[in-house]
Amino acid sequence: MENNCPQGAYYLAGYAIECALKACIAKETKEFDFPDKKVATNSHTHNLKDLLGLSRLADTMKIAKRSNLVLERYWALAVEWDEDSRYETRIQKKEAEDLIEAIAHPTDGVLKWLKNWW
Repeated sequence: MENNCPQGAYYLAGYAIECALKACIAKETKEFDFPDKKVATNSHTHNLKDLLGLSRLADTMKIAKRSNLVLERYWALAVEWDEDSRYETRIQKKEAEDLIEAIAHPTDGVLKWLKNWW
């Protein structure tokens, strides 16, 4: 954003959530264990909704969204992200700022919530 590149900022912000979800998934495999092959294979996605399910946090997120409407709104923004946004030239500054806020908000952001689980 500081370099006036909202498309890049939007794209990279989404990857922060993807990586956080994959950290939650990886935490389920202990050292010296073989990872569940289906989970490992299905983790090769950029779809945030699918990754939330693989992280076993979907039900926990539903409960959290019921008690935190800001988190609910922020998750709704974040889950719309996809990796193809790197090719989008239509992303405007406001859209990038909204996603960054949804992810990085210090009390209700998606990343703040995910940090509880990795």
